[in-house]
Amino acid sequence: MSNRKRTAALATAAALAGSAVWMAAPVAVAEVVNVNYTCDTPIGVKSAVSPIDIKGVKSGSGYKITMSWQKGVSSSPIELGAGSMKPSATIKLGGVDGGTLYVTGSANQAAIPENTPIKISDLSGTYTPKKTGKVTFTAGVLTIKAMGTTTTCTPGNSPGPSLTLDVTAPGGGATSDGGSDDSGDSGGQLPQTGPEDSAIALGTLGGTVLLAGAAGALWLTRRGRTAHARR
Repeated sequence: MSNRKRTAALATAAALAGSAVWMAAPVAVAEVVNVNYTCDTPIGVKSAVSPIDIKGVKSGSGYKITMSWQKGVSSSPIELGAGSMKPSATIKLGGVDGGTLYVTGSANQAAIPENTPIKISDLSGTYTPKKTGKVTFTAGVLTIKAMGTTTTCTPGNSPGPSLTLDVTAPGGGATSDGGSDDSGDSGGQLPQTGPEDSAIALGTLGGTVLLAGAAGALWLTRRGRTAHARR
């Protein structure tokens, strides 16, 4: 194999190695979680179980969070006309962050027959991380407003997170190890942005070492040829 081909092969191997390390670092973990809702309705307490799916997509300096119900919850003794039911919900934050995220959605586009489980439309909101690291998103309270009444559905089975998202705070945030930093100040140090950055650094370092070795071998070969020609 010629020196030029050998150098190209080493460079390709370095690039592939860096890509493999980058792909191995997970950014988000989503899981559909069954939530057992206890609903306080105008006609009494009702219960329903619905699988909840939460997804997160990067949007500007934050993340668009979308919450989906795979089954209907509660019901109405009368028909709910189109546009008469407005849902909203809360999502509990955990991990390196805490607090509550509010998500909302559009009113029902079609009429909902009486005594039929109410299908909740997808609800969404924008989450802007205060810290860098892994944040969990867990289904909270669902609120349904319809025909001048309010129904509140609370998870009764302490569901686990439906989404774990590896986030980066705007301008760099504190702690990626699950600790807390109420000051929000990184102390003048470069922000620690999680395991994937370490993986990228390792991949880059490996690629640099391989490329440096290949460049050194090529330089030595050319130098040897030049010396031989001078003889």
